[in-house]
Amino acid sequence: MKPRHDIYSSITAQLVAAIEAGAGEWRMPWHHRGAPVMRPRSAAGRAYSGINRLVLWASAEARGFESGTWATFQQWKSLDARVRKGETGTHVILWKRQERDETATAEDTDRGGRFFARSFVVFNRSQVDGADDEKEDVPPPMSERIADAKAFLEHAGVPVTFGLHDAYYRPDEDRIYMPARSAFDSDEAMIATEGHELVHATGHASRLARDTLRDYHKERAIRAREELVAEIGASFLMADLGLAYSPRPDHAAYVASWLKALENDPRAIFRAAAAAQAATDWIHSAVGAGTAVADPLPLAA
Repeated sequence: MKPRHDIYSSITAQLVAAIEAGAGEWRMPWHHRGAPVMRPRSAAGRAYSGINRLVLWASAEARGFESGTWATFQQWKSLDARVRKGETGTHVILWKRQERDETATAEDTDRGGRFFARSFVVFNRSQVDGADDEKEDVPPPMSERIADAKAFLEHAGVPVTFGLHDAYYRPDEDRIYMPARSAFDSDEAMIATEGHELVHATGHASRLARDTLRDYHKERAIRAREELVAEIGASFLMADLGLAYSPRPDHAAYVASWLKALENDPRAIFRAAAAAQAATDWIHSAVGAGTAVADPLPLAA
């Protein structure tokens, strides 16, 4: 287990490396090379969320893992599977309730002092011998997924106007503006763009009251943080809908600001991922689908 003070820095360093590696091609860890991706799950079938979702996606893409199933060494062992010698695991975060500890410091605690972060190591199914064959989830036909995604967005409760030159969300009107449908290369690209703007809309004062949306126009650094939330949140949402997330080239300009923020503050990516997860959870709740995944792991959001 990593020392407490190293948890944030080590995970942030991993994600910074992934962002830097893809910056030239505008390919972030959450883009998945334009392919649909499933939400990472434990061997018991429970879903990872927030920062852990992002970390496991980045690790799987960097190392070529095709499985979305992860477990600790002991968990694989309990399933009569064996992690191959020499395999390196991936660190994820578990939030645990803070017990009474007179020696605890502010660095050890978070979330109002009620929880503290612990790191543990998981291994992908691709790193294991002896595991039972995975059931292959056969997704519905693309046409069905597209239709379901469009209906999902229509029920999110935020009005959308098509026919503009650009895509953006206006908090003063609480309305999303989008280019004409014919302007998009594919239905997936249109849905991804609308999903991105919908994540922005969750920050409205009547919803999650996100300060980065409220202060969006005050300075570039704040704008970049809000765009990072929307980027990650849209990728979470598209994965939940079984669709690929298409990166928008106009957002590549924020990469330098993201890297600066992450290098200056090891917890920045944790906050962005938590805000992105909260946004997607709000959207699922608004549509009436709960949080999309039953019995989520109690992991860092």
